[in-house]
Amino acid sequence: MAREETACCIVGGGPAGMMLGLLLARAGVRVQVLEKHGDFLRDFRGDTVHASTLTLLDELGLGESFWAIPHRLLAQALLPLSGPRPVTVDLDLLPGPHKHIAMVPQWDLLGLLARAAGQEPTFTLRMATEVTGLLREGDAVTGVRYRTQDGQCGELHATLTVACDGRTSTVRAASGLRHRDFGVPLDVWWFRLPRHPGDPEGLAARAGRGGALVLIDRGEYFQVGYLIRKGSDARMRAEGIDAFRTRLAALLPRMPDRAAAVRSWDEVKLLNVRLDRMQRWFTPGLLCIGDAAHAMSPIGGVGINLAIQDAVATARLLAAPLLAGRVGGRDLARVQLRRWLPTVVTQSLQWVMHQTLVKHGLTGAADAAERDTPPKPALLLQRFRRLRAALAHVIAIGVLPEHAPAFARRPPTPPSRGPEAVGPRATPRP
Repeated sequence: MAREETACCIVGGGPAGMMLGLLLARAGVRVQVLEKHGDFLRDFRGDTVHASTLTLLDELGLGESFWAIPHRLLAQALLPLSGPRPVTVDLDLLPGPHKHIAMVPQWDLLGLLARAAGQEPTFTLRMATEVTGLLREGDAVTGVRYRTQDGQCGELHATLTVACDGRTSTVRAASGLRHRDFGVPLDVWWFRLPRHPGDPEGLAARAGRGGALVLIDRGEYFQVGYLIRKGSDARMRAEGIDAFRTRLAALLPRMPDRAAAVRSWDEVKLLNVRLDRMQRWFTPGLLCIGDAAHAMSPIGGVGINLAIQDAVATARLLAAPLLAGRVGGRDLARVQLRRWLPTVVTQSLQWVMHQTLVKHGLTGAADAAERDTPPKPALLLQRFRRLRAALAHVIAIGVLPEHAPAFARRPPTPPSRGPEAVGPRATPRP
């Protein structure tokens, strides 16, 4: 077996992995990204590109290319399950040029980052390459074992391995590093519904007694996230597909006929929602970031933003040690220290939302009057615009936004569309 070597091995070609690969390559670091799938075309990924990420893309010189991608712009964020109607969180009070969240299929964002990184001579992207284990010398991780889609196995030795492979991280499991699970009251069903002319554009939420859903406009169809109680998947499936269609039609009173488009449970995929955080994100030769270090709830859609900010901080703090060929424990600790506070604050806010807005709607209440009364946090948000603006800042920008390091910046390209513009509909993928 040939011995392959690189300075940095990134496991996972999601937003954190691709952003980190691009930034390190622009610093001149030899970096390889290993992605187990053969392409980026998967339905069940977040589509939100937040304001701080839009600013980052401008700093990287990718703004003009990004706005050429079919997109929607959201001037408000919606929080479902706040009683009889969702809470809207205004984004027009955000600082900076981007007072919105862009809705872009994640495969298009990843493709943009992959093309930009591919222009750097030290960058390699290996698709259809699944990491199966870690290489070690004593207590230190020295790389990974992998298997390609055609069954070939190999080893990639690296000064640093970075786990960006999500909440079910193979690398995290193999590392032996521990994490704390905070518990959540919900899971999510993902499925498609046809979209007709005149239907809501961008992102829409629908809430009712005992349930809620989010509609993501994908052009000719909606990607639907249907919130259910944690652990209720098997019981609700046992009630039959007709019972599900009835619930779905009740949440979509203006288009109840769409529920019939779900023909079987095979079309409804379960997202096992988790909210957890590693106590320590690193061990010698290995660092975990993004959902691999701190799995986020889908509430607020902040997971992608937080993962990208982790990647930016990692690149800024570790590019020089990687170029020098030595990354010590103190270097890795600096990354966790930098990103610890925004992670804890964001997860704490998500936990509060779970226990108030979300749990209130999913678990039901003693009587109809109580069910139809918004919980106190929702009433406060509905009443005070400045409170909504503060929450908008946390959602759209983050607690500690990261900016592109100097070595990765390129001449800025301003957005080709104004904040009020709505781009063409996204073209659905097969």
